[in-house]
Amino acid sequence: MIMTPVQISSNTNISKNAKILIAVAALGYFVDVYDLILFGVVRNPSLASLGLDKAQQLSQGLSLFNIQMAGMLIGGILWGIWGDKKGRKSVLFGSILMYSTANALNGLIRDTEFLSALTQYGVLRFIAGVGLAGELGAGITLVNETLPREKRGIGALIIAGTGALGAVMAALVGGHSQDPEWWRTCYFIGRGMGLFLLILRLGTFESVLFQNINETVQKGKFISLFTNRESFRKYFYCILIGLPVWYVVGILILVAPEMSKALNVQGEITGGKTILFCYTGLSLGDFLSGLISQLLKSRKKTVYIFVGLAVIFTLIYLNSFGISANNFYILCLILGFFGGYWAVFITMASEQFGTNIRATVTTTVPNFVRGALIPITLGFRALIPTYGLLNSAMIVGVTCFAAALWATSQVEETFSKDLDYVE
Repeated sequence: MIMTPVQISSNTNISKNAKILIAVAALGYFVDVYDLILFGVVRNPSLASLGLDKAQQLSQGLSLFNIQMAGMLIGGILWGIWGDKKGRKSVLFGSILMYSTANALNGLIRDTEFLSALTQYGVLRFIAGVGLAGELGAGITLVNETLPREKRGIGALIIAGTGALGAVMAALVGGHSQDPEWWRTCYFIGRGMGLFLLILRLGTFESVLFQNINETVQKGKFISLFTNRESFRKYFYCILIGLPVWYVVGILILVAPEMSKALNVQGEITGGKTILFCYTGLSLGDFLSGLISQLLKSRKKTVYIFVGLAVIFTLIYLNSFGISANNFYILCLILGFFGGYWAVFITMASEQFGTNIRATVTTTVPNFVRGALIPITLGFRALIPTYGLLNSAMIVGVTCFAAALWATSQVEETFSKDLDYVE
């Protein structure tokens, strides 16, 4: 089934083909997030099956996660440039093929004469990260360039909200069995979903705005984001706005089992359940933040609301000494909810730039935010010997929240902005 390109109409109706595009992009991001978060869910059991003790599981787990984030950082640049030069649709195919293949191989790692299983794990996490980097940016760019300007936020909230449920599935699948080798099956499941999605994508179409760019216009010139002062300023602010989301996920949630011990939480806290609760909240938050931005007709006001409330509940989380495990999980749910402005944040970034560089920006910004988890994690770990686990998390959190609020105040409001222009 091959569809004809969809023109952006002057009315506010969403065409049937555009709805199909949103559905395919949302399912793509669902698989993307499943594969992205799966490592956090199976981190300890997979590393335990490879012979690592508890201390090694934390240190090596954070290192492997950073390797995956580094892959996403590089992949964001590569896929973003490709999307602006060759088209958004091609990114949707190439990225999912890469990360699905890497995750399938991840389920097969074993110690060999030439490479240890841990080294293979790192290599495949990097390759998967490169592949994962292209999914969201290409999907959001296609949807933003296809929908009527008044409905762009709706498309983004459906994509991001559905995608966050992929983490919920990862948590459910990852905790489904007590088999010490079950984590391998979890990676194979991701591969199967990826292949199914490739078939669905045969019916996607290219952006008309991209197709209509004059051939003389330079497309996907990544370096221009750094050589032009105004472009760099906007680009840098867009990255800062997203930092709290991955601070919550990468520090407060992924290190929750260790945090709970420092807080003397009554009951055992597992990584899989914290991710389940956090991403359930993220999914709900993405839907609600998108709707709020539509009602307020403002992306910026929505970010202020969600980041401000995330600050309050982070303070509560880091001072919740002696609470029950159930109450701790509820805090993870609430933190996820108020970190769920991901859809609004990415839509803002996409709307800041012209069509000839939009895919590059929309793909690289969220991946630079994810990549920023590397210095965030390194800073967090460096502070622990001096300030302890909880105070270190507090210091890093204050830095991320303050940067996001300041950056939001510096960018323009883009609700209903016409995207038919080039830089």
